[in-house]
Amino acid sequence: MVKKKWVKIFLLVILTIGIIYLMVYFDLWFRAKEAYQQGEKYWSWYENPDLKKKELENKFNQEKTLLEKKLSLKKITAEEYQEKLERIKFEYEQALEESAVKYAYVWYQTAVELFSPPNSKWVKLARQKMSIAKEKWKEELRQKGIPFEDYMLE
Repeated sequence: MVKKKWVKIFLLVILTIGIIYLMVYFDLWFRAKEAYQQGEKYWSWYENPDLKKKELENKFNQEKTLLEKKLSLKKITAEEYQEKLERIKFEYEQALEESAVKYAYVWYQTAVELFSPPNSKWVKLARQKMSIAKEKWKEELRQKGIPFEDYMLE
């Protein structure tokens, strides 16, 4: 039976579809995991603002050191150095002001909405934390006196 040409083609097509399905499944699984872990990073920043500040300061200092190195090697001019330094200072200050719980919610939402099905472990965990993060974000907005409607947070 396997000697017939149409049977071989049929089996090859089934095998190819199976392999593609597995590749898509594992791709979505890993993407959901990455999105969940990003959500966890921002959640930890929400719970521990000092951790957020420390990580952002480290990033700022690394970028500043890289700029100083480029300046010392004369790869950039002093004017370019000042411009780029101002930009990374601005980005640092903006990142400090951003809501960590908002970003946690967005990353959990990304895991749930973009990377399911399959309903992997990471999607289930993100779905649980997503509603909690959204409520914390609403609470934060109310404390800051920022008016909002629920549809604005989607």
